[in-house]
Amino acid sequence: MTRSQPRRARGTVGHAYSALNTRAVLALFGLVSMTVFAVLAFRADVAWLGMVCALLAAVAVVDLVIIQRRRAARHREEPGVRHSLFE
Repeated sequence: MTRSQPRRARGTVGHAYSALNTRAVLALFGLVSMTVFAVLAFRADVAWLGMVCALLAAVAVVDLVIIQRRRAARHREEPGVRHSLFE
């Protein structure tokens, strides 16, 4: 079972350990920008740079999956509570 916060975290229910919504926005920005840069690098025949950008885009996808799992766990622990973008 995924928990919304790591054990022994300094955050509490009233004050979250991680601003998940802000982190999701940043990861989404990284995914979009690195995908665009990878496409541009491959079109410019700079394959090594395209591979680096594609790898960073894949890291952003993994981060988004982790964020969504933690948000779902937080929603199960606090049903009906809406969190702002900047927690």
